[in-house]
Amino acid sequence: MNNWPHAPAHALTEAGAYMVTAGIHHKAKLLNTPDRLCLVLNLLFEFAECYKWRLQAWAILSNHYHFVALSPDQPESLKTLVNQVHSLSAKELNRRDGVKGRKVWFQYWDSHITFERSYLARLNYVHNNPVHHGLVANASDYQFCSAGWFELNTSSAFKKTVYGFKTNRLNVADDF
Repeated sequence: MNNWPHAPAHALTEAGAYMVTAGIHHKAKLLNTPDRLCLVLNLLFEFAECYKWRLQAWAILSNHYHFVALSPDQPESLKTLVNQVHSLSAKELNRRDGVKGRKVWFQYWDSHITFERSYLARLNYVHNNPVHHGLVANASDYQFCSAGWFELNTSSAFKKTVYGFKTNRLNVADDF
C-alpha cells in the first residue's frame, strides 16, 4: 500500500475497534442547524448498521465528527461506510444551499485501537467532544453525541472507568 503524504492511509486489515475523525472542507461550519446535524448522524447510524459496524461513541459537530466503532469481520467496509455518509450528506447539503459541486468533506482519519486503555480513553474523548469544543458544559446535554445514550445504557462502574481516563495525551486530529 502506498502511503501518500497528502492523505491519511486507511490500513483496514484487522477486525477490532476503530476511531474515525472526519472534517468539513476548509473547516466550514456547514452542519450549523439541528436538522443538518441529524442528517449526518442518521446517515452514520444507517450505514453503520448496514455494514455491521457497532457504534460505541459518536459526536457530530458543526464542522467535523468523531466516532468509535467495533468492526465486523471485514473492516474494509469502513471506507464504503464513510464514503456513503459523505457522498449522501454532501449532495443533500449542497441541494439545501442551492450550490452544485461544492466540496463538503475534506478527509477522514481512522485508527485501529489495539489497547484497552486507548479504547477507553477514546470513548471518553468522543463522548466529551462537545465539552472540549465549548458547546455545552455537560456532554449529555448535547443531543448529537453519545454521552447521554452512554449514561443511560451503561453501568455506573463502566461510566466511572471510561470517564476516569485522561484524554489530554491522546493523538487525535481535532483542530477544528
